[in-house]
Amino acid sequence: MTALDPSLRAIEELRANVSVPFERAQAMPKSVYVSPEFAEAEQRHIFAVDWLCAGRVDALRDPGVYLTMEIAGEPVIILRDRDGVLRGMSNVCRHRMSTLLEGRGRVRSIVCPYHAWTYNLDGSLRGAPTMTLNETFCKDQVRLPQIRVVDWLGWIMVTLNPDAPDVHESLQEVEALVGHLDMACYQETFREEFRWATNWKVLAENFMESYHLPACHAGTIGGSCDLALMDCPEGRDAFNYHWIVKNDAVPLALAHPSDTRLVGEARRITWLLAIYPALLITLTPGYFWYLSLTPDGPGHVKVLFGGGMSAEWMADPQAPAHLAAVKALLDDVQVEDKGCTERVYRGLLSRLSAPGPLSHLERPNFDFARYLARMMPAA
Repeated sequence: MTALDPSLRAIEELRANVSVPFERAQAMPKSVYVSPEFAEAEQRHIFAVDWLCAGRVDALRDPGVYLTMEIAGEPVIILRDRDGVLRGMSNVCRHRMSTLLEGRGRVRSIVCPYHAWTYNLDGSLRGAPTMTLNETFCKDQVRLPQIRVVDWLGWIMVTLNPDAPDVHESLQEVEALVGHLDMACYQETFREEFRWATNWKVLAENFMESYHLPACHAGTIGGSCDLALMDCPEGRDAFNYHWIVKNDAVPLALAHPSDTRLVGEARRITWLLAIYPALLITLTPGYFWYLSLTPDGPGHVKVLFGGGMSAEWMADPQAPAHLAAVKALLDDVQVEDKGCTERVYRGLLSRLSAPGPLSHLERPNFDFARYLARMMPAA
């Protein structure tokens, strides 16, 4: 890169932004959101190397059940094989390089829609029609490239990077913070996907801070917490977090009466966890919801939106009614967030706009900016 390279300029601006103490922090520079060159650098230096979330493990319970995703432009399959092993592999045929599967579903084998080359669920080649006359072809030497995937507390975590630190080690402090809620036992009850006209970081930052709740969510959850009682601790290298002590407005947000493990305020604390780069989790004693973000250029983001309930609430006969009420509320919250984050992106494109100082309630945003700066290459 040269000194005039737009991505380098944006990286330098970001590094200058996070070089000051938090008490003097400003919102990230506009170039970090709107520069196509910076967006390309994020794909290479963040999304291609760090751990990403493909959703909940219980979405892939049975052999042959699969989902597909793209990581830094790379088509990927995540599935459960015949031995019950969670696998990640390339979604590109080893013959003429057609993509193989689309969306979600269940298969007994992976069949290329172009020439019917067929792969087993472990990625090995089962058959290839009319290849016997090619002297270079050896079926046993053909298999779909494998991609690292692990079950982390019930989350499907995947990375293209064979050298990425073990996710259980890098996120062990998350387990220390919320291990008492046993995320692995929560069951997903809905999973949706949509695309918004904003930068992925705008949506990530929107999740990370609760400063916007009273105004942006005045019609829904804005009155469910007191900002004066909120604390935002300094984040960690791989994540940031804060919490909200909820009132009784949403029963499902509280520990179920049968849950005797949780006592005191732990029965009503909602945790907001931002797992870098793009997994955002709201975790209550009763239910959870999450966003997993995929950038789509500077001005759009693809969003995986899912959620469900704790084991105690799943066993409650009234759980479906409670969940329906919470899901309706979350749908309204998403509409409000869409409006707020798309307005922010329109403002970022304004010639007259400029980043302003951060509130103490936006500490997670500053920590997120420091993560982004660390991941970018040195000048």
